Amino acid sequence: MLSLLYQEGPSTKGIFRRSGSAKTFKELKEKLDSGIEVDLACESIFVTASLFKDFLRNIPGSILSSQLCDKWVSVLDQGNNEEKIKSIQRLIEQLPRANVVLLRYIFGVLHGIEMRSEENQMNAFNLAICIAPSLLWPPVSSTPDIESEFIKKISSLVQFLIQNCCRIFGDEITSLFGEI
Repeated sequence: MLSLLYQEGPSTKGIFRRSGSAKTFKELKEKLDSGIEVDLACESIFVTASLFKDFLRNIPGSILSSQLCDKWVSVLDQGNNEEKIKSIQRLIEQLPRANVVLLRYIFGVLHGIEMRSEENQMNAFNLAICIAPSLLWPPVSSTPDIESEFIKKISSLVQFLIQNCCRIFGDEITSLFGEI
């Protein structure tokens, strides 16, 4: 899934913003959930992007860990960019190894898409708006106003992560997928 998004995302206008066919999404999700192998290369990249966001939303406690929610949300309130990056790296160290590996690939994909934002109209801000709610959510539900404010903060955080992913995760993030 990530490999396809890495390959096709940078040249796809509105990736993560546009939805694929709801019927196809539902059918593919049912197949994937039941363990049936599917060839996503034969499907719309928008369906694949929707499936990926759905996968992220179904990670128990979120990939960034709802237990660290308050710390993630307050990262951008810290001093300069260097201090923010160090704080983010410390938070990443507290995540399970599987989450960290997946985050590196996710931000490798998002970075690749953002690098061609003139073509696909998905700059770091637009990508963050689309993907942030799938990466972190509060451990308890809240009022719509508080939830809206939270989404704004987490979107700003994800935008910062995309813009600084090479400094946060290392320059090798740009070559995680090798020569595809």
